[in-house]
Amino acid sequence: MAAPESDSKCIFSLDPYHVSEEFGFFLPDPLDKLPAYYQPWMDVALRVPQLMETHELRSHVNKMPLLSSSFLRNHREFRLAHLALSIMTAGYTWQEGEDDPVEMLPCNLAIPFWEVSQRLGLPPILTHADVILTNWRKKDPEGPLTIENLELLFNFPGGDNSRCFIIVTMLVEMAAVPALKDIPTVINGVRVGDAEAVTRALEVISQSIQDMTDGLKLMHAHVEPSAFYGTLRIVLSGWKDNCCLPNGLVYEGVQTEPMQYSGGSAAQSSVMQCFDELLGVKHEGHGGAFLASMRSYMLPPHRRLIEDISQQPSLKSFVQQQANEELNKAFTHCVTKLLTFRNQHINLVSRFVIIPAARARQIRAQSKGQLISKPPVALERSGTGGSSFMTFLKTVRDETKQTLPPATNEETHQRTERDK
Repeated sequence: MAAPESDSKCIFSLDPYHVSEEFGFFLPDPLDKLPAYYQPWMDVALRVPQLMETHELRSHVNKMPLLSSSFLRNHREFRLAHLALSIMTAGYTWQEGEDDPVEMLPCNLAIPFWEVSQRLGLPPILTHADVILTNWRKKDPEGPLTIENLELLFNFPGGDNSRCFIIVTMLVEMAAVPALKDIPTVINGVRVGDAEAVTRALEVISQSIQDMTDGLKLMHAHVEPSAFYGTLRIVLSGWKDNCCLPNGLVYEGVQTEPMQYSGGSAAQSSVMQCFDELLGVKHEGHGGAFLASMRSYMLPPHRRLIEDISQQPSLKSFVQQQANEELNKAFTHCVTKLLTFRNQHINLVSRFVIIPAARARQIRAQSKGQLISKPPVALERSGTGGSSFMTFLKTVRDETKQTLPPATNEETHQRTERDK
């Protein structure tokens, strides 16, 4: 009789999904230089904020040579190239704000951007994987991951406000790393019926989500809402469901018809979708379709992780079947922490988008001048990813609440109100 297969072959692991033990979904130790052949890209990409401010970015991009992507040698070089090309694309498109977005990306930018994107499995637009997961380094390599010790490889218009917005978002994503590491413990524990192991792992995940919520609160202390709303938010916006570019953007030399892509959005983070699939949070309707569409803006291994988690035995059913008080408490606590995080995110959106949008409507008639100071009309009701953001966020929050056992819903609602 043939020997049974090793149990290790059935163990769920993060190894196939390009998830770092130390940095989670982040690219560990990203490069800050490309081969010398690509220096024309780097020379322009590193100066995007200054060139946008002087309205010279488009002229500099137009003078760049058409370079082949064939001299990029490895994954890290392709990631840096995508980051540089995406920042130039965003700046080129929105140099004049909503007044005069371009309708065609020149071939010397469009063709290599398309080639690099195809190689990585990412769309040819600035994504969360670029802005957050690739665009970082430590000032002191041995120092901690803090606002003071993190810096961006490429800066964005908006100075310190934009820098802090991006770095705080990085810290929120970094806080998820312990939770990501324990997702396999939950899945494997459910498979073998180990309620104790699942309970311990859920406690780690709960603490990690709490740390993410605490990180999100740093935004209030380090970022001025009007600066984010009037500057960075425009640069992050895309050309899908955007009235400024209703048909999308033509990528010259790639195809003659315009293409539509959503802008950089927190919905493109793999972290929250991993949590939703693990905990059994179901998103339906338009919001569910939007979240599903955002997976195409993630790196393929990260997208595959979310899909594979969704195929595992149900954690929620396991909790219900075990009738284990500690396990049930840990599961409920974990979902409650996720609910608290989403409530905090809604509060943040209200302060950084809803209130500035109301003020923007009041001053629009008098507002003239450059991109950085002009309130964004097209984004008043939709997120940078093209969603109707407040309706979407509240629906996602309510669907998270529905994952809780019915008896805990009211108690949890009261607790999350206190935690805001």
